[in-house]
Amino acid sequence: MMHFNQNRTTDSSALFTDFYELTMAQGYWKSGMNYPAVFDMFFRRQPFGGGFSVFAGIETLLDELTAFSFSEQDIAFLNSLGIFEPDFLDYLKNFRFTGDVYAMREGSIIFPNEPLVRIHADLIQAQIIEGLVLNTLNFQSLIATKSARVWLASKKGSIMEFGLRRAQGFDGAMSASRAAYIGGASSTSNTLAGKRFGIPVTGTMAHSWIMSFPSELEAFEAYARLYPDNSIFLLDTYDTLKSGIHNAIRAGKKLAEKGYNFGVRLDSGDIQYLSTEVRKILDKAGFPNAFISVSNELTEEIIETLVAGGAPITGWGVGTHMVTGGNDASFTGVYKLAARKNGLDGDFIPAMKFSDNPQKTTDPGIKNVWRLYGSDGMMKADIVALEDEIIETGKERRFYHPAIDYRSFSFTPDKVEALLIKRIENGKRTEQRADEKDLLIEGRKNMQTQITKLDATHQRILNPHIYKVSITEKLKDLKLEFIEGCLK
Repeated sequence: MMHFNQNRTTDSSALFTDFYELTMAQGYWKSGMNYPAVFDMFFRRQPFGGGFSVFAGIETLLDELTAFSFSEQDIAFLNSLGIFEPDFLDYLKNFRFTGDVYAMREGSIIFPNEPLVRIHADLIQAQIIEGLVLNTLNFQSLIATKSARVWLASKKGSIMEFGLRRAQGFDGAMSASRAAYIGGASSTSNTLAGKRFGIPVTGTMAHSWIMSFPSELEAFEAYARLYPDNSIFLLDTYDTLKSGIHNAIRAGKKLAEKGYNFGVRLDSGDIQYLSTEVRKILDKAGFPNAFISVSNELTEEIIETLVAGGAPITGWGVGTHMVTGGNDASFTGVYKLAARKNGLDGDFIPAMKFSDNPQKTTDPGIKNVWRLYGSDGMMKADIVALEDEIIETGKERRFYHPAIDYRSFSFTPDKVEALLIKRIENGKRTEQRADEKDLLIEGRKNMQTQITKLDATHQRILNPHIYKVSITEKLKDLKLEFIEGCLK
């Protein structure tokens, strides 16, 4: 079982890497090829058929990179495999990440084929951390994106993350709670996540509580006595409309006499019909302020339908589909070499991956990402440019489709923003690490601010409009030069 240190969320070992990273690392070391290199992390397609994603996990990754090392036990294990030379294992004993990391801010709205993270390090360091980079960012970005879709489907309502028991293991549950909060969930049922991340915790009763008492009413009244200011009665243990709601009202009347409000929760059945009927009964009984929350295998599509149908629901408990990714169980993030040196000195040489599938051909060189805004303050396009390029406001420029086809567009931005920020320099954070709770609040606010600048057509749950991610003419020419050279 993995144990959580103060600022770490994965197993504290540099062995958290794919084995071939280590065999390649030994090959680089023996061949004298441990030269400076630059890698990009980006993703290929939007999950869930959506129009945007949410970047999450970078703060977790920065913690891991600044503490990445091999223990004596790790070295002993590698030695037992009979593959690694003693001198290489001695090299690993003192291994630390001493490179630079440029990354987008947590909670950023992101799009395919643009660098989210850029790693500058010697080749061995950059190679060994690949698995950690992808595992951390892929999973948390997937869950943050799913959570944001749920949040938007609810019309930015109250989302309770209920996924602990359905998440993929201990770390999956913890990472999912963290990412879901960044993506828009307002609370979690995961008590440890509440302690570690400062996320508000929530939860009242299960069916077993009600079944443990002689009657449903006694179960409700007992809970109301214990928690008068936090009573949410679960209605569907026996029969929602014939008994559950009426017993909740009986218990609620006693709370009302003491000045307390209460709520009810539906966990099965036709949520649209039941919530409407429950609302009528509550209002007729004189409890217009009693709130209704729902759970039971909710997805963004179900929530959107319920909201569109006018279901009188104020809280949404979402578990399985939010913390597992539901119908899209992985984020398509990849980690590719973008530039390298042939020695310790000299300029970087751009590197490019070719493929029979044009979508898998990468953009060469050291790059940054620029976000362009119109005069209305809305996001209009993201531009991938070479590092030495600057995109200025008030100047019209032409940008090109990354697949090197005929499509292009011209635009005069009213505002521009460089998205990749240096977060680690020479292996150390460039900023003092904030408290975990403050980090999550900042990431959550960043997501909520940026989503208001993304046109509603890109936010649609179904058939969203595709947001432009384009490249500069200089990057297009460099890419064409590589392609033409490859074809000779």
